[in-house]
Amino acid sequence: MDKKKFIKNSLLGMGTTVALSAKYLIFMILGLGSLLLSCGKEEIETFDCTGLTPTYTEDIKSIIDANCATSGCHNASTQANGINLSTYALVVSESNKARFLGAIQQVSGYDPMPKDRAKLSDANIQLISCWLENGQPE
Repeated sequence: MDKKKFIKNSLLGMGTTVALSAKYLIFMILGLGSLLLSCGKEEIETFDCTGLTPTYTEDIKSIIDANCATSGCHNASTQANGINLSTYALVVSESNKARFLGAIQQVSGYDPMPKDRAKLSDANIQLISCWLENGQPE
């Protein structure tokens, strides 16, 4: 094979390899991007809090006591996963964490709470969300 044909064939072969590599790379980037997007967390729902001014004592404590700070979960004795929701100060501290609303709304990507029980009612989730939005008044 003469030198010109060898160089031409080599360049054509290399061009094909580069083209295939670029197509493969684009395919991989698109696939990885869609995989990462599908594994992300859903957005946490926001509520209209117009006219709602829940307080911990009047509204939130009863929801937390009945659904979260129960025996075997997040009461003072059990403290599942190190979380104690038995007092106002502890609920305020925990509710400042991003995972709190995601968990009670049972949003994909968060541990659904209450665990192994029905989701809180939309009305209770709205009360908690508005309580947080209003600065967690006692």
